Amino acid sequence: MSSNSNPSTVQLFASFIRLGMTAFGGPSMVAYIRSFAVDKRHWLEAETFSDGVAFCQMIPGATAMQTAAYVGLKTRGVLGAAAAFIGFGLPAFFLMLAFSVLYANNHNLPVVVSAFSGLQAIIVAILAFATFSFGKNTLKGWKRYLIAGIAALLFGFNVNPILVILLAALMGLWLIQPGQLSANSTSAIGQEETHIKSVLLILCVTAIGALLLFLLKPALFDLFILMFRIDLSAFGGGFASVPLMYHEIVEVRNWLNGQTFMNGIILGQVTPGPIVITATFVGYLLDGVFGAIIATIGIFMPSFLLVVGISPYYNRFRSSPYFNKIINGVLCSFVGLLLAVTIRFGLDTPWDIRHVLLGIGAFIALYLKVDILWVVVAGTIISVLLFI
Repeated sequence: MSSNSNPSTVQLFASFIRLGMTAFGGPSMVAYIRSFAVDKRHWLEAETFSDGVAFCQMIPGATAMQTAAYVGLKTRGVLGAAAAFIGFGLPAFFLMLAFSVLYANNHNLPVVVSAFSGLQAIIVAILAFATFSFGKNTLKGWKRYLIAGIAALLFGFNVNPILVILLAALMGLWLIQPGQLSANSTSAIGQEETHIKSVLLILCVTAIGALLLFLLKPALFDLFILMFRIDLSAFGGGFASVPLMYHEIVEVRNWLNGQTFMNGIILGQVTPGPIVITATFVGYLLDGVFGAIIATIGIFMPSFLLVVGISPYYNRFRSSPYFNKIINGVLCSFVGLLLAVTIRFGLDTPWDIRHVLLGIGAFIALYLKVDILWVVVAGTIISVLLFI
């Protein structure tokens, strides 16, 4: 259920562009979206937002992007979902496109990586604080800590995310007591019908676009379908799709060599947005700006369609106490995912005294409720001064 202070579509778009400029660390941004939409703007109630996070964790796709769409959907319907989803992803797209152009023209990647070296420590701090803040709101009692810990361990050992989420759901059903159910947990039939019509319209437009690509530029059609299929397989968030993307693009199709693809992954980690924004890099190297646009649409379209298409039916099940327990288990697994990603990023960061001080400073600033935008801006400037 949304609050009485619903934003306009323009407000949603502008707000999520701003959030998208600081969307480092993939799923960590869910905690910051919560802080913004629930605590600061009061667009959604905490329970409604938690329902959305659990829902987005259960379906394939980039979790943070889907959470943005969910907030828009709950406040302004399908149009609001599109505004929030597109706004949140645009900063990552344009920055990755700019990096792709620079890379294609002079391969000057080491300078970029050096300039943003300190940003790796900032990203770890953002992830760590997201784990702390989201965990504080989610983990009530030792049973939930147990589920989150087991999930983190399994995610850390690269166990199939579908199996991890399923195990967390079963443990939630077994261990967790259901919370008080919301009287508004079901959705109106009329709202469902409106969503169905909107989704069908989007599907028709997408199908027509794909058909035109197939007829006019088959290579780009293949790229679009591949990215679309990869996103449908991304259970557990964008990180789950990286190995599949590597396999399909490097090993199966030989579109890029392994080193070039990994350079795209590095750029995906030092730009805001989900790591699957690497699709923009791949598309640009294959067919310029148009290729980048097609690849980006392909990698994000399923995420959006699943949120707006399934959400109304998902809400019906929330009236069940058993389903309520399952959702709580899935939420615990999301905390485990955040912890596992934090550790993974931390192990990949070259820690020296400058990185340590940057990371600690960023975490303290976030704890003191400094806006994440200013933390990222200040951290980037300091990083450039320290590491070039």
